[in-house]
Amino acid sequence: MTGDDSRHLPLEDIHAAAGARFGAFAGWSMPLTYPAGVMKEHLHTREHAGLFDISHMKLFEVGGPGAISLLSRACPLDAGALETSQSKLTFFLNEAGGILDDLIVTRLGDDRFMVVANAGNAIADEKHLRALAADFDVKVEPLDRVFLAIQGPEAWAALSRAGIETGSLLFMHGAEPRKNWFMSRSGYTGEDGFEIGLPEADARDLVGKLLEDERVLWIGLAARDSLRLEAGLCLHGQDITPETDAAAAALMWAIPRDVRASGTFIGADALRAAVERGPAQKRVGLKPEGRQPVRAGAALFDADGNPSGHVTSGGFGPSAGHPVAMGYVAAALAKPGTRIFAEVRGAKIPVDISSLPFTPHRYRKG
Repeated sequence: MTGDDSRHLPLEDIHAAAGARFGAFAGWSMPLTYPAGVMKEHLHTREHAGLFDISHMKLFEVGGPGAISLLSRACPLDAGALETSQSKLTFFLNEAGGILDDLIVTRLGDDRFMVVANAGNAIADEKHLRALAADFDVKVEPLDRVFLAIQGPEAWAALSRAGIETGSLLFMHGAEPRKNWFMSRSGYTGEDGFEIGLPEADARDLVGKLLEDERVLWIGLAARDSLRLEAGLCLHGQDITPETDAAAAALMWAIPRDVRASGTFIGADALRAAVERGPAQKRVGLKPEGRQPVRAGAALFDADGNPSGHVTSGGFGPSAGHPVAMGYVAAALAKPGTRIFAEVRGAKIPVDISSLPFTPHRYRKG
């Protein structure tokens, strides 16, 4: 267990009873692995259904006549163009166009939205949003919820058996199936799955029902990391930071074209300038040769030995069957198939630029 300065999950007793090994993450004491181990947890999620406690993340309800205007100012987003139940990946940017956080915003009604923020940024995000909200007729309400994710090809069937029907919900859509519940078809693994925010008593009941199903297994943060890395998904604080803009991070697809052109969001001018001049470095997939994983922080070099970038996330991909990594390289080297080198313990390991994701996404889009 971690020290007393860490925050603890409401369901920590359930994780402890399940044999979780805990560690510190983003100020929280989190389950890193369970007795099955990282490899089995990872593969079980890809093949069946993995259950994750993501209560370290934060849900905010944003509501009121000024909600659309606030979110369209806070994010490179046309909040008014979202259909009811539609979810969208977006960002809080600083004035320099750097990514303060990546978020998912879901429209719940004409002037009601749900915002899901990352754990490490939740306090700063709330402060940022409240400061901006002072200029709008809007209420920002942090919700006290347990937040669970169930991911994998059998996630929908396990939820159905537990009495939660998901049939009409498609990828990147969210709804409120019960009082004080929020459920979206989304996740951080590349698989079909759901994220559910709900009161603690309801969460304990749901977890009990789900774990009666042999298709469902608790999954810790270690496998969550290898799953998201294979899926080519960014971790804020590593792959994207306040020093990174969306153009360099290969995330401009998340910003609608008209918003790029004429949006008045924070950081708009800086981001347009960054796009105009083109990124000096780009985020890419990296496939090391052999079996040696290349970890975050490793320096990258071109064929002539010139420093050319760095690794931001790396490890072994159990489903891919080989080491996988992401990082930033000089834009001229960003083409898939380009051979570069990573420095690992003083040796130069050959690494090929790879397209992302390393394993195909299997979202339910229709």
